[in-house]
Amino acid sequence: MFTAIAIIIVVVFFLTSAIRILNEYERGVIFRLGRVIKAKGPGLIILIPVVDKMLKVSMRLVAMDVDPQDVITKDNVSVKVNAVIYFRVIDPTKAIVDVENYNYAMSQLAQTTLRSVCGQAELDELLSAREKINSQLQEILDTHTDPWGIKVATVELKHIDLPQEMQRSMAKQAEAERERRAKVINADGEFQAAAKLSEAAEIIEKNPMALQLRYLQTMREMSAEQNSTVIFPFPMDLFRPLLKLMDNGGNRD
Repeated sequence: MFTAIAIIIVVVFFLTSAIRILNEYERGVIFRLGRVIKAKGPGLIILIPVVDKMLKVSMRLVAMDVDPQDVITKDNVSVKVNAVIYFRVIDPTKAIVDVENYNYAMSQLAQTTLRSVCGQAELDELLSAREKINSQLQEILDTHTDPWGIKVATVELKHIDLPQEMQRSMAKQAEAERERRAKVINADGEFQAAAKLSEAAEIIEKNPMALQLRYLQTMREMSAEQNSTVIFPFPMDLFRPLLKLMDNGGNRD
């Protein structure tokens, strides 16, 4: 009876120590007497108790926040910049053997790289050319993490915190730019209106009857409004002899 109980205990201990089940997104790096055998999984994994040791590695995409970093840009503006990094483990053996804690190592590398890249850019470039900065960060990080068996998929700048003085200066600059555009648009409109009036004057000069038609149209518009204005139309033909006499008198002088 005692022997049977002992056997059962040994079997249970063996099963609990030898059998591991890994999910679809997990891999297990097997160490046998301290030496790496290979990475296994997913599914059922059988280990040799006491001899084998397994470390799990997740193969899923990881989103890591980079803490805000104090950066002095190329044009000597102090800003705070933070970012988010998307990466995944593609070689679980390297991620376990070649680096002690790849999550911590990735975080520290991202912080130093973020300060370095943003410090080489001017503030305007940092604000307007984020795609370029993101590409530079992704390329540098991917190059450094490739020996760790890690692939950096994307790096995105999340927020750029400017000093209050710089925010006020940029607001004034934006307001001045809007005023400049409004003045340019207004001046362009006046120029076009003057050009149209000049064309209309040339047409009226060549066709005097156009002035009469415009005169009648103006009277019609004024009569349509509810006002107390009294209009006395006078034919222009009545005034032409008088105008000619005035011209002739001026020529004699």
